[in-house]
Amino acid sequence: MTKLCKLRLLCQLCPPGRERGETAQGSCGKLGLTAISTWRDPVPLSDRRSGTAQGPFFILMNARSGDKDAAAREATIREVLSQAGRAHTLWPVTDSRQLPPLARQAVELARQQDGTVVAAGGDGTINAVAQAVLNSGCPFGVLPQGTFNYFCRSHGIPLDTAEATRVLLQGVVRPVQVGLVNDRIFLVNASVGLYPKLLENRELHKQRFGRTRLVAFLSALVTLLTPPRQLVLTLEEGGETVLLMTSTLLVENNPLQLEQVGLPEAEAVRQGQLAAIVVRAQGVLQMLSVLVSAALGKLGETDRVATLPFVSLTIKPLLRHRIKVATDGETAWMVPPVEFRVAPQPLLLLVPPAPEGEGGGP
Repeated sequence: MTKLCKLRLLCQLCPPGRERGETAQGSCGKLGLTAISTWRDPVPLSDRRSGTAQGPFFILMNARSGDKDAAAREATIREVLSQAGRAHTLWPVTDSRQLPPLARQAVELARQQDGTVVAAGGDGTINAVAQAVLNSGCPFGVLPQGTFNYFCRSHGIPLDTAEATRVLLQGVVRPVQVGLVNDRIFLVNASVGLYPKLLENRELHKQRFGRTRLVAFLSALVTLLTPPRQLVLTLEEGGETVLLMTSTLLVENNPLQLEQVGLPEAEAVRQGQLAAIVVRAQGVLQMLSVLVSAALGKLGETDRVATLPFVSLTIKPLLRHRIKVATDGETAWMVPPVEFRVAPQPLLLLVPPAPEGEGGGP
């Protein structure tokens, strides 16, 4: 039986309530998932170090990220860099549409002056700037200012603005994995189905009630009270095609997020793959059950979810000319086919130096 056919069995034929530890054919057990877990030999992420960043910093700061005063955060960044005598240019951005052109300008300046491009904001801001930095050869720094900050946390970057700015001065360059969905990058995750709708509603609720984790959780709960629409997708790999029905397909590039919801595919991502999560839930109660399992860190124990580590996966929606895709909290329409894959080039990220006597690598 082929890998994709086994995935179809996991998503459609496994009866609810069956123990995930069973090893019989057609079960949702760990053995079935292991059998489809390697699409090619994984390419481990290296912990090689290319030294520290020595040139000027070109910083794009989303002045609307986080729940703290933007002026205070900007003052902190400037103070730390000025005290260190490091040249820098900082652009406070209030309109996210300004980020792509400013990021391209920052990359060009960094190339000319042997500098570093820095994104100060949440995962969406970091994604927008990284899109311009990838393949440029420039080092990339991040100053976390969002709600969840999964990308920064997974690479050990402090959430405190002053401490994170000091990492720019003292950190080392490490290549880190990037995901691609068609021509857009994602650092944390990408998705189709219910999740993009959840993200759009979450942003509306944050604008109204504040950018906190509690608001984000309650927004997700409200969204899930509406019965989810089912997507009919074709999945393709190596000339094979299977048909799946799902409310959400989530592709993860972040080991920390996978660990927090209780999925073992975190290690596969560390070893150079991506992880697809197929949600089989139908109706409000089943979706709420999946949400509770994720919140408790037990998503790997539910039979409403199937997972698949991979390097390249192509999907096509049935009877749709375009599909909404979310990447790191931002949504966009894409024309199928939609391909998820590991980017051939890594992002050259500034991370904290490892303590003496310890090896590098997240």
